[in-house]
Amino acid sequence: MKEKLLTTKNVVLMGMFGALAGVLMLFEFPLPFLAPSFYGLDVSEVPVLIGTFAMGPVAGAIMEVVKILVKLVLKPTSTGFVGEFANLVISCSMVIPAGLIYKISHTRKGAMTGLVVGTVLMAAVGVVANALVMLPFYSNFMPMETILAAGAAINPAVGSVWTFAFFCVGPFNLVKGIVVSVVTSLVYKRVSVLIHSVGTHQKTAKNSKRVNA
Repeated sequence: MKEKLLTTKNVVLMGMFGALAGVLMLFEFPLPFLAPSFYGLDVSEVPVLIGTFAMGPVAGAIMEVVKILVKLVLKPTSTGFVGEFANLVISCSMVIPAGLIYKISHTRKGAMTGLVVGTVLMAAVGVVANALVMLPFYSNFMPMETILAAGAAINPAVGSVWTFAFFCVGPFNLVKGIVVSVVTSLVYKRVSVLIHSVGTHQKTAKNSKRVNA
């Protein structure tokens, strides 16, 4: 399995998709009707999901790490690595299950099921991770009262860390998962054709060298 994953083609693709995801991570925009402005939506999971469907869930996890490293090179952390760590954990909770399901059921239905399950898991993991780890740690940079007040300004039901995570972070990640899933489903087939054509050309070139030899 390791040998099959770590081919020259796959290593190059993981690097390319991970780097593209790292660049896309820089372009984010807030959803002020769902969460405070320090939560920004980006579509960096799209190239990672495409690579995951093509190469498997392990490749997806590797690309997520590459994405974070590239982002940190391009733009140093402003949250004491809290935002980057949160993005890694929450993104993997979508990418890895989606990749596993698609690997088991290698069909369009399997891909759609993987994206739906991944979106739900990303929202759920986002709630728990933010409530237990991210928000308490982030409060070292911004007072918890300020964080909760920002959430309450959007949803009056927010009054604690858990309600903030449930009413702000959960819906935010749910919307993000839907956006990422829609974009991925629209572009995956076209990109996958290019990915597989590269592999076909490589095999043809190798066979040609063997014949000439």
